[in-house]
Amino acid sequence: MIQNITVAGSGVMGRGIAYVAAAAGHSVSLTDVSGEALLNAKEEIMNIAEKGLAIGKLTKESFAHLKDHLVYKTDLEEAASHADLIIEAVPEKAEIKKQVFEAMEESAPGHCLFATNTSTMSPTEIASYARRPEKTIAMHFFNPVHKMPLVEIVKGLETSEETVEAIKNTAEKMGKQTVVINEFPGFVTSRISALVGNEAFYMLQEGLGTPEDIDKAIKLGLNYPMGPFELADLVGLDARLNNLKYLHEKLGEKYRPAPLLEQYVKAGRLGRKTGKGVYDYTNNEKS
Repeated sequence: MIQNITVAGSGVMGRGIAYVAAAAGHSVSLTDVSGEALLNAKEEIMNIAEKGLAIGKLTKESFAHLKDHLVYKTDLEEAASHADLIIEAVPEKAEIKKQVFEAMEESAPGHCLFATNTSTMSPTEIASYARRPEKTIAMHFFNPVHKMPLVEIVKGLETSEETVEAIKNTAEKMGKQTVVINEFPGFVTSRISALVGNEAFYMLQEGLGTPEDIDKAIKLGLNYPMGPFELADLVGLDARLNNLKYLHEKLGEKYRPAPLLEQYVKAGRLGRKTGKGVYDYTNNEKS
């Protein structure tokens, strides 16, 4: 039974995963090499929790459990030493994930399961960074984690059915719906999302319309909850570009990143986290 969960990485996804795990009754350690990042994560998590409590999305019991059973640590090895499940949520770069998985392998107890929150990368390859491929899986959450209902569970080559079932049960305890799929680059959702988002950048590059009108057309015409530029700014243009580069390498020409997206990233326009992406957030021009 999974009770103690360690989340490695306190960025947008890591802090969201820590929140839903703690709110669901787990004991959670959120880890990061940066103490400042952990302080920012704690502030955001408590803001979400207080809003959830105020509007009835979070019970008083869940709020109290979250406050008492969500801890913040800069020592991954110590946090991993008592974990039943470690969810890795670091940037989509193989060298970073390798460092994290090697550290987890050294410290985690033998029964511990490893999950990566990757949206495109191979869980089989990531499993090779440690020595328990049967206990390693991809657990792809969506942003914002506390609102999005899906977790995409992706089996690696050697992932056991016991691991799949344990992860499925854990995700459902967090209030999520699940799909279980076999590994292939980009899985289901990232392949479609990357195509839509990249095509939107080509449209903008061609002068087809403004970002506002393209987003509006997709939302109202195709019933998407968020336009492709709003989504790109939320997840980070650098993250979107990294995913496209990976898919372009693995799946071919249709995933070649739009030159305009690459230009924005080179300019440091990475989205909400830097104050400016496709939209400008510095003067509250885009709420």
